[in-house]
Amino acid sequence: MIITENITKSFGALKVLKGVDLTIEKGKIVSIVGTSGAGKTTLLQILGTLSRPDCGSLHIDGKNPLGMSERELAAFRNESIGFVFQFHHLLPEFSAFENVCLPGYIGSKSKLEVENRARELLGFLGLNDRLHHKPNELSGGEKQRVAVARALINNPAVIFADEPTGNLDSKNQDELHDLFFSLRDEYGITLVIVTHDRDFAQMSDVIFEIKDGVILK
Repeated sequence: MIITENITKSFGALKVLKGVDLTIEKGKIVSIVGTSGAGKTTLLQILGTLSRPDCGSLHIDGKNPLGMSERELAAFRNESIGFVFQFHHLLPEFSAFENVCLPGYIGSKSKLEVENRARELLGFLGLNDRLHHKPNELSGGEKQRVAVARALINNPAVIFADEPTGNLDSKNQDELHDLFFSLRDEYGITLVIVTHDRDFAQMSDVIFEIKDGVILK
């Protein structure tokens, strides 16, 4: 699903990534772990095409996003990649249902197709009775499940998650962990997750540890 070779990234004189080689198989849950400042989030942003490396190659689902124009890249990101962040980034003026639908509308899918898919996902995530609630009317766990549904709306090839359980209590953390495994089993989704949660990382199919900008062998 994802192949990188010799990915490097610096910010001024600070070298954050120093030649990252990764191979991530389709349909796997992959955890990227490491101490603060090791380069986890920078790597995730590059894998998710939100940032470009200084050098190296990246292929996602057989495509080379680094060779795309900004317009092509935006379309590829909308169609093929989903994101879940520590802070859910739901739009406060829209309901849960509307938040989930937005990426589908942006992707120019039919309104009926998008809304049917949104209802299917929110139902799968146990949110049938919360469709028309706005974010400030939802619990932390519910907000994160809405964010997961939004990430899934366009049937992406891969979901990238950056500390998705960081703001959740232990009960909601466990529920989100179970949800990720359900998504893998139900939809065959590939998930790449940056996490400090060692317990969850140990449950993943694959763990990559990053230290001082390189993946430990």
